[in-house]
Order: sequence, then structure tokens, then C-alpha cells
Amino acid sequence: DVNGHVNNLEYLRWMQEVATAHSSAHGWTMERYHETQTSWVVRSHHIDYLRPAFAGETISLLTWIADIQDIASTRKYLFWRPANNQVLAKAETLWVFVNGATGRPGRIPDEFKTAFEVVGEDEDVLQAVRA
Repeated sequence: DVNGHVNNLEYLRWMQEVATAHSSAHGWTMERYHETQTSWVVRSHHIDYLRPAFAGETISLLTWIADIQDIASTRKYLFWRPANNQVLAKAETLWVFVNGATGRPGRIPDEFKTAFEVVGEDEDVLQAVRA
């Protein structure tokens, strides 16, 4: 942006990319979603910007599933600067599982729920990053 900071829209783009990569790493690829006629839609995003990230810096991003309910899941994100381990931003997205045939919310299948570990405590993640 005009201040030399990473633009806030970049954070959203990074969140989408890492969520897709995390899902694929656990066997839920885009192809699998197409085959099962399912997808996810965003109900809400929340981002707390704690420190600025600057253009050209190396930024690390971690994501995890914090909660899985019947039709929705909360995914959290942590952005940090590896050079000094400063946390730059914390974010979360409420994702709703969608039945592609109807376009309406659908139940999250058990095979999805068992594919992902639910990590409920942010402090556990912060300690792992700082270790």
C-alpha cells in the first residue's frame, strides 16, 4: 500500500491459498470436492492486524481447524515474521459446508471430520511457532 505495508487484501488471498493447501494435504483436494459435489463458502472473516508486514519481507503463515460443527467449521490463521518471531496478525474464517447439488448448507461428512485434527487453543500454536 502507500505506506509500504502489505495490503490487507493480500492477507485474505494468503488465507484462501493456505486453506486450500491444508485441505489438499489432508486428502480433500479440489478434485475431491468436485467429485463429491461439495464445497465451502465463507460466512465471515475476522483479522486482527497486530504489526505491519512490509513489502519484500518473508512472512510465514500457519492454519489449523479450531472447530468443526454439523455444517460449519472455524479455521484459524497465524501470520508471523520468522526473522524475529513477531506475530503480525491473527485471523479466523467461519466456513460453511455446501451441497453443490442444492447450493444449500450440508452436513460435514465424518470422513472430513476425521481427516483433520482440531486444535482448539491458540496458545499451543503460538508456543510451537516460537519453539
